[in-house]
Amino acid sequence: MTGAPEPIRSKLRELPAKPGCYLFRDETGRIVYVGKAKDLRRRVRSYFSSRMKGESPKRRGMVKSFADLEWIVVRNDAEALLTEGRLIAEHRPFYNTALRDDKRYLALRAWTHLDCPRFSECRIVRDDGDEYFGPFPSSGVVHTVRDFVERRWGLRKCDAARPDAETHRHCLDDRIAKCSAPCIGAIAPADYRARFEAACGFLRHGDPAVLQGLGEEMAAAAAEQRFEKAGEIRDTIDAIRRMTEERARAKTPPAIDRELARKGCAQLAQALRLPAPPRVIEGFDISHLGGLFTVASMVACVDGVTTPQRYRHFLIKSVEGIDDPASIAEAVSRRYRRLLDEKRPLPDLVMLDGGITQLRAARAALERLGLGSLPTVGLAERFEILVVDWPDGVGELVLPTDSEAMKVMIRLRDEAHRFAITFNRNKRLKRIRTSALDEIEGVGPATKTALLKRFGSLKRIADATPAQVAAVRGVSAALAETIVDTARRNVRNAVPTNRV
Repeated sequence: MTGAPEPIRSKLRELPAKPGCYLFRDETGRIVYVGKAKDLRRRVRSYFSSRMKGESPKRRGMVKSFADLEWIVVRNDAEALLTEGRLIAEHRPFYNTALRDDKRYLALRAWTHLDCPRFSECRIVRDDGDEYFGPFPSSGVVHTVRDFVERRWGLRKCDAARPDAETHRHCLDDRIAKCSAPCIGAIAPADYRARFEAACGFLRHGDPAVLQGLGEEMAAAAAEQRFEKAGEIRDTIDAIRRMTEERARAKTPPAIDRELARKGCAQLAQALRLPAPPRVIEGFDISHLGGLFTVASMVACVDGVTTPQRYRHFLIKSVEGIDDPASIAEAVSRRYRRLLDEKRPLPDLVMLDGGITQLRAARAALERLGLGSLPTVGLAERFEILVVDWPDGVGELVLPTDSEAMKVMIRLRDEAHRFAITFNRNKRLKRIRTSALDEIEGVGPATKTALLKRFGSLKRIADATPAQVAAVRGVSAALAETIVDTARRNVRNAVPTNRV
């Protein structure tokens, strides 16, 4: 393994021969490639074998950028596949392209915005107001579970936006008792939607009673020697259990080596001249769109491991325009004034995503609260440099990016960045979906509710024609044109958030 850099070479010997995911970082500490393997030891070592000489220049260049290595051990191939997709979606590594948008896996979409909702399968999960289940690594699981919930709750399979008698004339599902036929009024709209919500609830949380009933049906079919039917039910039970397990695992973040995280905290204490390893570290970041929708995030880690239940976010109220230091100062002031008022414990270390200006603003806010002794550090992203307020003045501290101390800091900084951007995006989307309609003269609460119930989101209103919008009760042809124009203008201006 002579081609591997020293930080990686020392870890190759520790790699287990088990299924899992591996993450390569470059010299700046950024994750540049994520992969999965049935045998971590064999797969990772192959990147630095003599066989790489026959690979393409692009692949050799990728391997040359690898400076450090991490891995996560999982139980099986399916879990490795899910974990790989989740890591790629979260970190968006430069050399991973195929999985950045989860296009490889199948998901189940619940078209909740339709008057007569339905399920469909898809490979791209969008932020469009509908609910998605997945993606899952096994397409067979998705097919089987979708078929089961549609049959059990009598849901339609047709893809018409508004099924009617003409749709029913070409459909056999009602005749073979698979569909409750809302298109011809065989079931009331409210009752049909209640069935659909029950199916969604089952997909979210599962239901032991349903599985028990299926088990009894399978046993009865086997007793009657209807073995093909029993096999179908068995496959359905297996698919439901697999979907439930995969969904639960997808919500579980990759495990962090707690012993290494504690080691990182000990290294931080030594580097920052702290009296003891910082057990609780809180990190702040700012996100906005050109000075608008400014928000702050506060994330935390305990013993070096991120702890989401401690996370907080702040709407910045006192700052206009682009002023990250002032925004940081407001968030820090509000956070620690509240802790003081409630007589709750303070963190052992405060981290800011930024350099000297953010650090000085935060330190000034803490001084005003009488917390000048609270250790505070900034993490300048460009060169991953710690900016420290020493007793003898502000200085910079450079730690190896492969040190456990920097891994703790970078992990917390990246989490603060993610949490801030997510909150900012959600605020913008909420503003787009509601306030844009509120600004239109002639659109009151009832009309707004009817429009959103019919189309589901401002994006879909923007995609509709004025004639389709005018079909909503209470909307005239002239008002429909105004609504569509306003929706298109607002959606066009809703550019992605960039941190500045």
